Amino acid sequence: MSGLSARRAAVASASGGRAGGRDSGTRVVPIHGPEAFAAMRRAGQLAAATLDHVTPLVRPGVSTGELDRVIERFMRDHGGVPATLGYKGYTKSCCISVNHVVNHGIPSDDKWLEAEDIANIDVTVILDGWYGDTSRMFVVGGRTSVKRQRLVDVTFEALWAGIRAVRPGATLGDVGHAIQRVAEAARFSVVRDFVGHGIGRTFHEAPEVRHFGKPGEGLVLRPGMLFTIEPMINAGRAEVKILKDGWTTVTRDREPSAQFEHTVGVTEDGVEVFTLSPKGWHRPPYEGA
Repeated sequence: MSGLSARRAAVASASGGRAGGRDSGTRVVPIHGPEAFAAMRRAGQLAAATLDHVTPLVRPGVSTGELDRVIERFMRDHGGVPATLGYKGYTKSCCISVNHVVNHGIPSDDKWLEAEDIANIDVTVILDGWYGDTSRMFVVGGRTSVKRQRLVDVTFEALWAGIRAVRPGATLGDVGHAIQRVAEAARFSVVRDFVGHGIGRTFHEAPEVRHFGKPGEGLVLRPGMLFTIEPMINAGRAEVKILKDGWTTVTRDREPSAQFEHTVGVTEDGVEVFTLSPKGWHRPPYEGA
């Protein structure tokens, strides 16, 4: 679940890391050690395995409410708890965002997936007190329009451009710029209103990870920092609006939107991705699902 860019909540002291600088909102960024990285691997792998488990069920005619229940059961059966359930009043165990929904789509038994839809399923699990957060795009029925397919492909490439920019001494501006360059080269736009976020023993903490920026600007990355990278890329304009339910965010021009997300940690020589698919299902089509 992405963070709102305007949010400036203080970092909880329970995050368990020593200070590693401050982000643009002057919040302390924790630095984590090997034990935290081991815990994040376990939480991240459960989150990724949850998406693997639900992948074969993402078909035309399934309700997003049924997918939500499958996700909750899998998490609990494997010792985890869905982090979104009850979070700030949110009532479901995942977010499912279809077509022009940018993020935080609320699952419902009254919402069914249709052939050629594109959908993002965003899951966060709490395992032994640590949070694993990831999302993945799906092409319902295996085929969609050329525009939507290209949007999905470009969003995946933008995510990985951002991940490849993560290393000690780089900045969050470098990460955002790498993402923005890929998206805008394809004539798509990057959502500004929502951001990636620090994570660990807390769902949302410092730093704020923008998916746009200028090289060399922003927080300097240090080994031990943990955060999500989760670009939301729109086929049309970047402007979005939140619906009356207080969660569902849509594109103002009703053009499609796509998102992929991974949780990462800065290592001594680069980056570790905690939420890679155990089955190798990194981008659609998911062969064998």
